[in-house]
Amino acid sequence: MTAFLPSLNPTPAFPKHYGGPYPVGTVDIEIPVSELPSVARTPDPSITTVSFRVFYPCESPHSSPKPVYWIPDPQHGYVSAYARFLGASSRISQLIAYFPRLLYHITIPAVRNAKILAAPSESRRWPVVVFSHGLGGSRNAYSHLLGSLSSYGIVAIAPEHREGSAPISYIKQGNGSEPVPIDYRSIPHTPSREVEEARDEQLRIRLWELGLVHEALLMIDKGAKLSNFASEVSSKKTEVQNVLLTFSALLDVHRPGSISWAGHSFGAATVYQFVKSVFYCPTDQILQNSTGHHPLFAPAADSSIRSQITPQSTVALLDLWTLPLRSASTAWLWSKALPCYESGGRGGANVLVILSEAFFKWRGNLISTKQAVSAGPSGERRHDPEKSRPHIFYPVKTAHVSQSDFGILFPWATKKFMKAEEPERTLTLNVLAILELMRQNGKDVASLSDVDGHAVLETVPGATNGHAVSNVVHKRHAHANGSLDASKQSLSANIDILSLQSSIRGWIPVSVDVEDKPGEATNEKTGSDADPSEAVMESDFMNSNEDHEKMSHDTSE
Repeated sequence: MTAFLPSLNPTPAFPKHYGGPYPVGTVDIEIPVSELPSVARTPDPSITTVSFRVFYPCESPHSSPKPVYWIPDPQHGYVSAYARFLGASSRISQLIAYFPRLLYHITIPAVRNAKILAAPSESRRWPVVVFSHGLGGSRNAYSHLLGSLSSYGIVAIAPEHREGSAPISYIKQGNGSEPVPIDYRSIPHTPSREVEEARDEQLRIRLWELGLVHEALLMIDKGAKLSNFASEVSSKKTEVQNVLLTFSALLDVHRPGSISWAGHSFGAATVYQFVKSVFYCPTDQILQNSTGHHPLFAPAADSSIRSQITPQSTVALLDLWTLPLRSASTAWLWSKALPCYESGGRGGANVLVILSEAFFKWRGNLISTKQAVSAGPSGERRHDPEKSRPHIFYPVKTAHVSQSDFGILFPWATKKFMKAEEPERTLTLNVLAILELMRQNGKDVASLSDVDGHAVLETVPGATNGHAVSNVVHKRHAHANGSLDASKQSLSANIDILSLQSSIRGWIPVSVDVEDKPGEATNEKTGSDADPSEAVMESDFMNSNEDHEKMSHDTSE
């Protein structure tokens, strides 16, 4: 352990700038549920606010902004909660014990409460993506991924779920009283009826929260004055309120199918279940009862989310964890394909799956993931030649945490314990793939070829497709003040990141076919490499091989 101490100085840190052309602002939001339209029946009345962080293209600051700390207030509470969350791994608990104070000083390279930039696209509105975190995550845990997306012209929304999946979360009261903590809820990772019911309960809350986030975005875009309890930790409460007012008429959230949905692990399962729950929700309660359907989320018939989810909705799933989708009570929903396969949809062209190598080697979950994003019914899912195939890739030498901030903040730990390498490059691949998915589905995002400070991706040595590239180089220059026009052209004429023939080094396309393909999931000794205890850090440090084998068998059925 002591051999790692020199690596802890200086403080773990993010790159100073994101890769895109725009400066990035961020604002923390916590809105009382009572101020939002009711989207569905409240699953837990004790959750009285909805909390999320927003990353967005912003104007360049005229003075040095206040730092945005990665560990939010109260910092001691969050650090202690992470230590408890990682208690199953004595190595990591010991590691955290060495440097809790260093964690307090990690800052996110975004401008706090900055004014949003005017959108340069024809619509004069920024595209929006909503990102759901996994177990052990929070509204800050994917800041580099989401900040990077925002630097290319996207407003990224990071909800913090309050159903016990975060190490800890706090519900502010707005009356000066102490925030109410919600501790992490430990649920076994092996399948059982009790586990199914517990995960269903969590999903009910998560889906409801996403519906509330959607309502909040509509109201913010309309210029509504909403209470923001998160601003109470700031000495400039009016500054935060004024920032929210500048978002008016700048968010592309009203057009059906305009919002993109993304998530990691349990968060990927959440957005997957969300878009299907909304799209396939029976409109008649009698129909629900007569068919035996018991939706985890049934938005009201007049709810605006009903018109938002369409066959054109774009979905990005990072390390999709499929166990929560296989509950007996929602088997009827599992049997249905994603909305993009319905009439008017483009099929898999709307879907991106990015696996870590750990999840790629987790055979049972890999098979279920392929089933989940294919076109046919459960048990008979086969590719429909009339629809495009979904995009499925994995970057080599990556762990489950590589798609979160933990990989980039603690590269020495992830390399030592998880054999994960090149954490910044891994996140760059994730970012560029999501951007290209959105671009191909009509979203206005900045072109990579026009950007100073972008990551140049190295292709496979000896590639013959004429892609002239160099090693991964990050040139962090001062960002322009939003003068760069967004472009509908490809991210780069020299990058084919969503192509099955992609020659990008270590970026491996995966067949959607459920049957094994040469080189796919053939390593039988992967139990310890891909533990089913999903989440942000826990899965890669725990050694629950017996649980893994049992769960791999279950999810492949």
